[in-house]
Amino acid sequence: MSDTPDNAVRTYTEQHRTAFLDDLAEWLRIPSVSAQPEHDGDVRRSAEWLAAKLKETGFPVTEIWETDGAPAVFAEWPSDEPEAPSVLVYGHHDVQPAAREDGWDTDPFEPVIRDGRMYGRGAADDKGQVFFHTLGVRAHLAATGRTAPAVHLKLLVEGEEESGSPHFRALVEQHAGRLAADAVIVSDTGMWDESTPTVCTGMRGLAECEIELRGPEQDIHSGSFGGAVPNPATAVARLVAALHDTDGRVAVPGFYDGVAELTDTERALFAELPFDEDTWLRTARSRTASGEAGYSTLERIWARPTAEVNGIGGGYQGAGSKTIIPSSARVKISFRLVAGQEPDRVQDAVRAWAEDRVPDGLRHRITFLPATRPCLTPLDHPALRAVAGAMGRAFGQKVLFTREGGSGPAADLQDVLGAPVLFLGISVPSDGWHAPNEKVELDLLLKGVETTAHLWGELAAALR
Repeated sequence: MSDTPDNAVRTYTEQHRTAFLDDLAEWLRIPSVSAQPEHDGDVRRSAEWLAAKLKETGFPVTEIWETDGAPAVFAEWPSDEPEAPSVLVYGHHDVQPAAREDGWDTDPFEPVIRDGRMYGRGAADDKGQVFFHTLGVRAHLAATGRTAPAVHLKLLVEGEEESGSPHFRALVEQHAGRLAADAVIVSDTGMWDESTPTVCTGMRGLAECEIELRGPEQDIHSGSFGGAVPNPATAVARLVAALHDTDGRVAVPGFYDGVAELTDTERALFAELPFDEDTWLRTARSRTASGEAGYSTLERIWARPTAEVNGIGGGYQGAGSKTIIPSSARVKISFRLVAGQEPDRVQDAVRAWAEDRVPDGLRHRITFLPATRPCLTPLDHPALRAVAGAMGRAFGQKVLFTREGGSGPAADLQDVLGAPVLFLGISVPSDGWHAPNEKVELDLLLKGVETTAHLWGELAAALR
């Protein structure tokens, strides 16, 4: 345990609560929507606002890093102890599009506080979870009497995460020396629910492709030519039907090569969570669970690779009938990847599998989007114990462990910097990321402040 007094942290946090929330509301008023070109200036204004606020917080180094897209913010606060470990915090300052007519009860960029919650775009994803680090580091200093953090503290806050982070890896590679760290803290994640503090230990990767099959030069009459020429729509349907076997496993040869199997310890940790499948199914708007045989629902969405058909089309789909053989058909497929899988190898395997099933007489085109690598924190890593310990002190209860089925740029930090990635977030499912009326629970936000106030001392002790 670090030398940060728990009561002193809580007192300092409460004393500065109002000013902290006022500042966060000011930041949320900047509509930093990276996906919409008309907000390019707002994304830059958001970066400039954050850089200025980090300098005001006490960071002696604050810089805006340019990319070929939106700017990122870098800040650094060296420890007074030269041998202290270095820790990099990642987050993002861009947000999803939002408009009142989407179903918001109030203006999405005019934050309001109601019933202990702050509503506004970015309140949870991810401005609120970036911003709790500012008060957290000040509480850390106030409670310990330090003049600088117990670790060499760095922040990297990108401006394109909600647009797929197209320039992020290049940015990390360009500045790898300055970003070097013994551990990376990603504050763009969440907890199980309001009463169950959890630490995420992994995120799946992602590979996406579109397969297009082309036959006749134009749609042709099914009576005159049907049964005598290959039909692209039929071939796409057969391709999709062959994607999984009867046990729900992906039938692409080599797809599972290198997959890190779940250990008994990991299964036991998943089983500790208060998971109710009926409640989960209601959230999924589905009637029954399904997937790879031999695995639980949580294991399927967190720790197993998947293949999902995202869209399929071709030929006539209007009212009535049109008896044709379509000239083309296509399918979009996404593959969620887990630790041990290499995106390039998965793409090669999928390409070979699909090409082998294209009938003679059809032309094909297989297009892959840039892939995201999976990311997994070793359960026995001392930095993970430090994160769980800091959160446990803030919440005053046992911390459980989860994974996330989605994807993010965390693996780029792990790959380029060669440092373990830890996830620290206080958002909960009801916060409504990307949805109307996004909010953050204020009590949990302040628990995030307390967690980071304890974290730097915990990491300093764990990583020496």
